[in-house]
Formats: sequence, structure tokens, C-alpha cells
Amino acid sequence: MSAEAVIQSYYDAFNRGDVEGFLDLLTEDVIHDVNQGGREIGKAAFRAFVAKMSRSYRETLTEMVVFGSADGTRGAAEFIVNGAYIATDEGLPEAKGQKYVLPAGAFFEIRDGKVARITNYYNLEDWIDMVSAG
Repeated sequence: MSAEAVIQSYYDAFNRGDVEGFLDLLTEDVIHDVNQGGREIGKAAFRAFVAKMSRSYRETLTEMVVFGSADGTRGAAEFIVNGAYIATDEGLPEAKGQKYVLPAGAFFEIRDGKVARITNYYNLEDWIDMVSAG
């Protein structure tokens, strides 16, 4: 499977709310670089991150553009996050169901047809401004 196909499958599963589907696309030793945060290693850590995020956010990704390297080992995606902030996340503003629309992107390393590294990016200050105004 090409890098583009792996990444597209990952985000298709995300948009369907198919947590097991997108976790199945990760290597056991996946590296997750959290937006403007630390690095987590392993599928168990990623599963815990997804559970935490699912408690506070409902998101759908649109306007997806996926890129892949010719050798299939690297890729990237750019998209719009359409979300609702449904439960307060520690250290962030209070959640009151605020809606947000935020450009974001991610960089990937692909190994043996699975995601071995994902590095996410969005502008946290813009997100804070959006939910604080709502």
C-alpha cells in the first residue's frame, strides 16, 4: 500500500469514528509527536491519547490533501478540523460545546504498510482564541 493510501485509510477510519480501524494502521512501536507537546511511543500510549481526546473533542476532518514520497516511507496530510469542544481538557479553557474550524497538518513515517510515526500540528493559540470567544 502506498503512503498516500495508508494515510487516507487512517483518516477515513478517524472520520468514521472507527478507533480500532485507525489503531490497526499503527505499528506497535508507533511514535506520536503530540501537537506542541511531547513524544509518546507505542500503540498503548496512542490508544490512551485517543481515549482522552475523545472525551473532550468531537472532530471531523475535511478538505483533506495527502502527499507521499516516491519510496512510500514518508507522507503528509493537510486538512481542516471541524470540531466541538465538549468536555474541559486539563489546562485549557472551559468547554461549553464551542465549535471550531482549524487548519491542521500531520507528517508520517510509513513502515511495512503501517504508520510508524505521526507528528501533528495546528496552531494552539488560534484554537484557544476560538474556544475562548465561544
